[in-house]
Amino acid sequence: MKINDTVFGELEYEYGWSRYTTIEFCGKEAEVALMIKGEEDGKFDEEQYIAYNSLMQKWEQIQYSILQPILNYYKQTRHELGYDIDHNENYPEIETTDQILEMINLVGIVVPYGDIYDERDIGITFDCTWDIENGLGLRLLNEQVNEVGYQDVAI
Repeated sequence: MKINDTVFGELEYEYGWSRYTTIEFCGKEAEVALMIKGEEDGKFDEEQYIAYNSLMQKWEQIQYSILQPILNYYKQTRHELGYDIDHNENYPEIETTDQILEMINLVGIVVPYGDIYDERDIGITFDCTWDIENGLGLRLLNEQVNEVGYQDVAI
C-alpha cells in the first residue's frame, strides 16, 4: 500500500511507513530510510509532523552537533570493552569528530509515535565500523541527543 503524505512524501507500508531519500550528512550525500511509525490507515500524529519538520529545519546544525556525543559513546564503549588497554582492530583509538565521521554511515531517520515523549522525538540510525551487527542509534528529543546506543535506541 502507498500513500502520498503532504509532509513525509510518498510512503510505502510494510510493517510501518517508509521511503528512501537522499540527505546531506556532514558534507556527503547519504541514502537513508525515512521510517514513520503509524498504522495502516496512514494517519500520523501532529507531533510526528512537528518533530520531523523541526529536524529538517535545523538539520544543518544538528548533523554536526551529534558527532561529539557519538565520539563520547565510542570512547566509553571502547573503554568498557577493555580495548583502550588490549588492542582490537575494530576499536582503534580516535580523538576527533572527523575520525568518528569516517567510521559511521547515516542509514535511517525514524519518526516515532508522537505520544511517547512530551518533546519532539526523532531516532537516527547509523551503520558503524566497530559494531556491524548492532549498529549505532541516537534518540533526539527537541533536536538534542538524549541517548546513544545500538540502533534499537532509535527505533
